Amino acid sequence: MIPPSGRDRAYTFVKKEILTDPARQGTFINEQVLADQIGVSRTPIREALLMLAAQDLVQLVPKRGAYIAPMTNRELRDLVGVRLMIEQHAAMHVSDFKNIAYEMQEALTAQDFKRRPAQAKEFIELDTRFHTALVRAAGNEMLTKMYEGLRDRQVTAGLVALSRSSRRQDEVLAEHSAIVAALIDANVPAALAAIEKHLSSTLRVQLTA
Repeated sequence: MIPPSGRDRAYTFVKKEILTDPARQGTFINEQVLADQIGVSRTPIREALLMLAAQDLVQLVPKRGAYIAPMTNRELRDLVGVRLMIEQHAAMHVSDFKNIAYEMQEALTAQDFKRRPAQAKEFIELDTRFHTALVRAAGNEMLTKMYEGLRDRQVTAGLVALSRSSRRQDEVLAEHSAIVAALIDANVPAALAAIEKHLSSTLRVQLTA
């Protein structure tokens, strides 16, 4: 197996370790510090940052470097709006409610073991697993790819929510449980309402200054 290049290592590190940290929003990435952390030269760092800029995950500012812009209120609203449409569509097109409810319950149970503040990142990773399972269950590959393309922004936005409310983890678990309960009962209207309530609550916390 060919080991990842320096550019790919830098790209993955920035996406997973830097861009998902709410405390890094509104700051610049120090290329030399990053190069030292990863053990590469600055050239692959710059290549990785160009890739991230092409995805609008960082902004390249002349003579300053890569800037991690905070998610704006509009971006947060747009993200939740897109998620709501996709997730509710998925809930209306699930063919096997029992199996998908079981899969989502597994993610929910794992989340329950990651509810300490120090485990926020793991908690949100499981959160994306929970929601993505529902979208995949609808069997629409194009929609699933579109949803998975939102993953990085979902993780960042989710961590923002957790950083703004000490109760948010407990609230998420309760809201997820309501979604699973509705799916177990094959009660689509209840599932749609539970999804909307969950995402609306998430947005409300994210918009809290």
